[in-house]
Amino acid sequence: MSQREDLTTVIGARVTPKGILENLSQQEVSKLLDRGQGGLYPLFRQCALAVLNCGSNSDDAKLLFDTYSNFDIRIERQPWGIKLKLANAPGSAFVDGQMIRGVREHLFAVLRDIVYTHNEVVPRFDFQDGSSITNAVFSILRNARVLDHKGKPDLVVCWGGHSIPRHEYQYTKDVGYELGLRGLDVCTGCGPGAMKGPMKGATIGHSKQRKRDGRYVGLTEPGIIAAEPPNPIVNHLLILPDIEKRLEAFVRLGHGIIVFPGGAGTAEEILYLLGILLDPANADQPLPLVFTGPVESRGYFEHLDRFIRATLGDEAAERYRIIVGDPAEAAREMHRGMERVLGQRRASGDAYNYNWTLRVPPAFQQPFEVNHESMASLVLSRDLPIHELAANLRRAFSGIVSGNVKAHGLRLVAEQGPFTLRGDASMATLLDDLLAAFVAQGRMKLFGEYRPCYRIVA
Repeated sequence: MSQREDLTTVIGARVTPKGILENLSQQEVSKLLDRGQGGLYPLFRQCALAVLNCGSNSDDAKLLFDTYSNFDIRIERQPWGIKLKLANAPGSAFVDGQMIRGVREHLFAVLRDIVYTHNEVVPRFDFQDGSSITNAVFSILRNARVLDHKGKPDLVVCWGGHSIPRHEYQYTKDVGYELGLRGLDVCTGCGPGAMKGPMKGATIGHSKQRKRDGRYVGLTEPGIIAAEPPNPIVNHLLILPDIEKRLEAFVRLGHGIIVFPGGAGTAEEILYLLGILLDPANADQPLPLVFTGPVESRGYFEHLDRFIRATLGDEAAERYRIIVGDPAEAAREMHRGMERVLGQRRASGDAYNYNWTLRVPPAFQQPFEVNHESMASLVLSRDLPIHELAANLRRAFSGIVSGNVKAHGLRLVAEQGPFTLRGDASMATLLDDLLAAFVAQGRMKLFGEYRPCYRIVA
């Protein structure tokens, strides 16, 4: 067997957890192996397959599930705990017949989060109540021990596209390296591209500074994990129940945010964050926000900046700083921002590891069910209050992400055609121009011709 298995190679294996989740009750095992509509097996299998598909160069969830349609995962009870039995697993997760240690940790992180969410979180929390949702997100993070870190603010969330050219990927590594040199840790969506590069760079910076406890936090959710499988650098993987809780986890866990070039998913994250920061209750929240990329990406940020100013106003643009072609300055801006965050947390008595004082309006917490009806009914008008427009724009981009890479969205578009987005004339033009730029720059799909999953009607 070669050092790195071909992605189409299939392997059978038995894997034992180490320190993550060693015991399950009979009820939990039964629920995980229940293949019926109310069972967890379909979700468990989907997320496990995605984790094992690390190293894949495809963002096509349907292709993954079709390629490994015979993949199976079973739970075997042992006298000392449990063991997972895998059949027809992707070979990319193994080296010389042994599962990569990081992949094994991710596999059991999937098991941990699915079991905890469905057995402990869903029964206890009211997902129609905003404060209850915030507490649910906290409970999931605490159970995964991500909140064990008690040090000063140092976690930088990095957002950006999974489909980016080589020079932009190298730039994300350079920024990560500068963050690592300054002792800052990294949190991303845990996939490839701009989600992997900062972590890769930070490992070198941490190594040079002899920092051996570097945190590389990856936050994902079941709908997107197959298209963006976690990269093995991640040493704290969490699977949140849906995209809205994933986004809330980002902004409550992180102390600063860097945005690299990306596509519809990155636009969704930006609109979510700006929509929250524009809430008057968050006027004093010192959350450093930097848009950065190589000199060649200047046009991308200019286009994005024009869109934000035209839709959300100059007040939104005041919340971020654009830094082009200077990885060290982007890292310095984050480092300076950490001092402001530290001062605010001390003054307010808020926790360093979870931002309780940030207000997330209900419109940004409730899951948006993507289908043709919900997309067509979105009101996209500059006459809306800014926070409502931001929320609806975020939903529109969430739907486009679903139609681009998520199994559910891909199926809907294949069966019923593209989603329809309706807006007033100026909004339709702004949205069409931004999305057309993403398509022209190859930011919507890793490989192959991109067929838009949307159409815009004025």
